Amino acid sequence: MNLVNLLNPLNPVNPVNPVNPVNPVNPVRRLAALLLLVALGVSLSAGLSAHDIPADTTVRAFIKPHGKQLHFLVRVQMASINDIDWPVHRADGTVDLARVEPFLRDASTLWIADYVDMYEAGTKLPYPTLTAVRLSNEGDPSFASYDDALAHVTGPRLPQDSRLMPTQGALDVLFDYPIQSDQSRFSFHPRWDRFGLRVVTVLRFLPPSRDVRAFEYEGGNIGRVTLDPEWYEAASSFVQTGVRHILDGPDHLLFLLCLVIPLRRFRALIPVISAFTIAHSVTLIASIYDMAPGASWFPPLIDTLVAMSIMYMALENIIVAAPRRRWVMAFGFGLVHGFGFAFALRQSVQFAGAHLLTSLLSFNLGLEIGQIAMLALMVPALHLLFRFVAPERAGTIVLSGLAAHTAWHWTLDRYTTLARFRFERPQLDAAFLANLMRWLMVMVALAFVLWLISVLRQSRQRRTVTEQKM
Repeated sequence: MNLVNLLNPLNPVNPVNPVNPVNPVNPVRRLAALLLLVALGVSLSAGLSAHDIPADTTVRAFIKPHGKQLHFLVRVQMASINDIDWPVHRADGTVDLARVEPFLRDASTLWIADYVDMYEAGTKLPYPTLTAVRLSNEGDPSFASYDDALAHVTGPRLPQDSRLMPTQGALDVLFDYPIQSDQSRFSFHPRWDRFGLRVVTVLRFLPPSRDVRAFEYEGGNIGRVTLDPEWYEAASSFVQTGVRHILDGPDHLLFLLCLVIPLRRFRALIPVISAFTIAHSVTLIASIYDMAPGASWFPPLIDTLVAMSIMYMALENIIVAAPRRRWVMAFGFGLVHGFGFAFALRQSVQFAGAHLLTSLLSFNLGLEIGQIAMLALMVPALHLLFRFVAPERAGTIVLSGLAAHTAWHWTLDRYTTLARFRFERPQLDAAFLANLMRWLMVMVALAFVLWLISVLRQSRQRRTVTEQKM
């Protein structure tokens, strides 16, 4: 008799003649089988919980091309490595250091080398040679610099009387990749998401004749990382980042929708979108160049103001049938949204290499490409909606009402976060005054741009009126 039949109360089966279901299975036997399954499930879940990956882990690495080899030094916490049957002492369960060497080598290849791809000038490098491997104590400071890490990994092993549990300490490894030249451009693609729920990578790239590149980012698999990009590589990458940020940002998309609902003509949209673009470009670039406040309350303040900007634009659409000077509001709120773009870009700036300004301009270009693509979808969709589904005024009120409702909830949630921070008055020191002077210069330049736009608009309006009279 199989276990399925034992557990199925609707299908009692004769154990002698399965075709003739005449003798019902004893309920006691069915209950016993069910308890057996529960016990097995508990045992399996207990075994799995013993190999849970850590919630937070840090991977430290150095990459240094030298001659015909690319040295890759990496440290991974032992708690992040599963499925290795480490040799242990029966008395206390600590690692048997006299027998652990081959297990460390297996873990290095199965958990690190198999999940890292190195590239030289776009060509994937062959599988690396495992040059050295060491087990380190908790808190070992060797990976503070490349020289210290190299000396540690190639130096003496831990004394055999050391006591480490299998989930304690760190696995330190030196891999060597064959390369054509240490002057080449290198990139790598780590897939370390198996190491923890939140993986932070701290990486240093040491090219022979260029400045050291420092990287620190969150995410076990963020894709291919170009260690020292050419300007066109940085430009291409940041254009894509800008497009993705617009398409993945619901708050910016909702603001854009509220901005264009009452317009819907590309000629009328040009000054509005241009004003928004100029404004967010200014604060984006200024923020990346450390002109924005560094206080912890500033990012949640900007998030709250972004939500409030959506709510304001939506309410204006409801109250005012034909809002005028919308480009002025777009400019003002664009200054706020620029800080939001900068926060999203801040982690990615480290991948710009020596091309920071190029990367900023490329990111901005990506934002505009994303905005134009969304406008190309929004404007025709609004035309069809107001022509075939709902009258223009009613449709505007309904759409704007939904946007205002969403933005109101965003504002409440973000203000709750903002209220947790303590606001402190800035110190009136030389750095504050210098930053204030830079912002005053920026404001003067922006005021000049606004005045110039206003003069051009008035000139065009006068020319239009003159042509109509003629």
